[in-house]
Amino acid sequence: MKLILGSGSPRRLELLSQIGVVPHAVRPPDIDETPVKGEIPRAYVTRMAREKAAASLCADDEVVLCADTTVAMGRRILGKPANGGEAAAFLYALSGRRHRVITAVAVRRGDDIRTRDVVTTVQFKRLSDAEVNAYLASDDWQGKAGGYAIQGPAGAFIPWINGFFTGVVGLPLAETAGLLTAVGYPLYGGAL
Repeated sequence: MKLILGSGSPRRLELLSQIGVVPHAVRPPDIDETPVKGEIPRAYVTRMAREKAAASLCADDEVVLCADTTVAMGRRILGKPANGGEAAAFLYALSGRRHRVITAVAVRRGDDIRTRDVVTTVQFKRLSDAEVNAYLASDDWQGKAGGYAIQGPAGAFIPWINGFFTGVVGLPLAETAGLLTAVGYPLYGGAL
């Protein structure tokens, strides 16, 4: 059985390697990731992960793994910022506050698509203008939900989380391992 990673995220590749999984191929699907009007964050990421899995090409001997992560402030979805100005707005909105990071995982084998999601509460410290400007200059915000990555320089902004560190990075390993095992994909190189 071959695993296809339906994501171009290098972080997800790194996380998979922690559980002994090396994808046979990386094939991110091209789908519209625009939230539906009035859609709440948890429903949105679950829909995105499921739609990515459904849109992925999948042979009979392949399992497709897809995921989606978003940052939520209440019902507001903070996706990937379009530019530095939007990234700055996200960082100032998060400054000194708690928010949720929601990641949904979808695994597809044939017509069977299974999903799980995790929610982690993240606390940002109060950010100074100098911190925001230095972070924006690093370009680490690009392509990141909410305009930050906990495993990068923005980790210094986060004194506390309650939940799943790997979920904040973009792939909750316990849930991913459970879904892969449920569809018969061997973990840890089949050593278990």
